[in-house]
Amino acid sequence: MSKENLEDIVKEIKILTLKMVSRAKTPHVGSSFSVIEILTALYFKILKIDPNNLNNLERDRFILSKGHAVAGLYATLAIKGFINPEKLLNEFYSNGSYFPGHVSRGEVPGIEVSAGSLGHGLSMGVGMALAAKKDNKNYRTFVLLSDGECDEGSNWEAILFAGHHKLDNLIAIIDYNKWQSFGKTKDVLELEPFTAKWKDFNWGVQEVDGHDIRGIVSSLNNIPFESSRPSVLIAHTIKGKGLPLLEDKLESHYFNISPEEAEKIIKEINYEKRIH
Repeated sequence: MSKENLEDIVKEIKILTLKMVSRAKTPHVGSSFSVIEILTALYFKILKIDPNNLNNLERDRFILSKGHAVAGLYATLAIKGFINPEKLLNEFYSNGSYFPGHVSRGEVPGIEVSAGSLGHGLSMGVGMALAAKKDNKNYRTFVLLSDGECDEGSNWEAILFAGHHKLDNLIAIIDYNKWQSFGKTKDVLELEPFTAKWKDFNWGVQEVDGHDIRGIVSSLNNIPFESSRPSVLIAHTIKGKGLPLLEDKLESHYFNISPEEAEKIIKEINYEKRIH
């Protein structure tokens, strides 16, 4: 699959995400838009997973630890063939729906774990990776975290544990968009030197532009980054990437996109697609 194909898929996922969140009047659109390229790279190039064989014991596992970015994940699953896009569009974030505003395991095909209480995803991923080692299985476990949730002590216990047990089948990806709920990460709780911390905990580390499909795929095609170590890809992203009113702003975590504004952005996305 070419880079151009992947970029077209990114646009499809963005358009579906915009339609979903504007219709449902739900927040967190900025959180979804900072990870759509990452999700596209994972589901269309990296993950060994088949929507027609969901219970394959050798499938790769994916955990969206930043569960509030679920709109982007649902849209990705729909474009990949796990979910009916029309059903998703009509039912997302509605009363009684199987598509709630945070990731929930059970009724949605392709969702491995429930998430939303931040700081738990990596611990669950560590358990899955350790189980694979114990059972002599070859599947890999990928966990997508927000930078803000790296404030949680449970993550650092998991990071320490994974490095100690040499879980080279575990891959963490950090959506490092430099924002969290109430401000810039550097102002709320500084993470730097971020790369050095992971290295000191015995992880292989790479950094990438989180909106560069080619760079993301290239990095993830070379896991583990170091022999006998878990891998972390620190993806430098822009919160609300591609949303003119909300890009790189705290408001993108909370504000709703109106249907009118969504249609305006969708027209711009479609125009870009035509000129390419």
